[in-house]
Amino acid sequence: MARRGDSVIGIDLGKHVFKGVSLRHKSDSRLVLTNFASREVPEEFGTADELAQQLKLLLRELGGNAKGCALAISHPAALLRIIEQPSTPIDLLRNALRLNGLAVLNQECKDFVLDIAPVCANGVHKGSASGTDSGGVAVQSAVVTKTKYLVGGMLRQTVKQISEAMSKTRVSADILQLAPVCSFNAFEFAYPEIFHNDAFLLLDMGHSQSTVLMGSKGELVLVRSIDYGGKALRQALTADGALDKDAAWTLIQQGDPGMAEICRASLARLATEVRNSISFFEGQREESINRIFVSGGLARVETILQTLSDELGLPCEIWDPLETCEVALSAPKREALPHEFVSLNVACGAAFEYLRN
Repeated sequence: MARRGDSVIGIDLGKHVFKGVSLRHKSDSRLVLTNFASREVPEEFGTADELAQQLKLLLRELGGNAKGCALAISHPAALLRIIEQPSTPIDLLRNALRLNGLAVLNQECKDFVLDIAPVCANGVHKGSASGTDSGGVAVQSAVVTKTKYLVGGMLRQTVKQISEAMSKTRVSADILQLAPVCSFNAFEFAYPEIFHNDAFLLLDMGHSQSTVLMGSKGELVLVRSIDYGGKALRQALTADGALDKDAAWTLIQQGDPGMAEICRASLARLATEVRNSISFFEGQREESINRIFVSGGLARVETILQTLSDELGLPCEIWDPLETCEVALSAPKREALPHEFVSLNVACGAAFEYLRN
């Protein structure tokens, strides 16, 4: 593989907001944030031209001459599962899932572009699978050695539309990943001590859904999507449009008791699913989750974080994907960063993956 450049634009193709970061390597291997941007976009794009137009506007705001581009997809149709199978060459396993996904994943995969990687004790291994030498977690049983694999997939039509749109921007996408994987990678880069030594839970609250990622000592243990996000909360707070959304958010930020109660009732659905995930994790392992790391636009609102903390009985705190990065921003961008970093985890994770390899 050709050597990658020392600078990159990472883009999170969210369902409501596109986010982007521009990063570069310094000579001493430290990373520097040189720009970031975000744009509200339609939930659906009818054509590649419409998508390309939004990408061009985001790229124009990011500016610069980055040598690479890494994309992440946030999409309800995405497939992301951890499976356990006899050690199998990646290409063979990919073809088997494509032809008979229903048997292994309980889902047909014929219309998906699939990628597979062994899960190892240091996250997701990037090599091929060929027994324990591949870095997979081998579990010895009386019959056969098995390996855990992370299976990711996106609808082929969606991948095609993104590819066509990027070609119209005249920017080549070097890597394309699913958003939860990028978030996991960003956490590893930002908080290596916690990532490699503790059990942890990442809750990323998106527009149409939220994602729970649970890891332990560098290994991805559980990933699940929850059908609840900012859109559902907004509908609850505005009574499906009866109240202006900006007015509703203002009341929430001001701590209005009535709106806080509506917020609590709505978030209870999310809290129940997160609690179930924690119970499953702790029931399977001799480890406990002591706090929850939250990201996404909703995490900017203190009332939401406090409500989740109260419902779950655990501290819920935001985390900074740029924790270990230096910052070289214009004054206006530097001033805006403390408000924006909480939603840049996916874009940062995509960029980190490019620069790591």
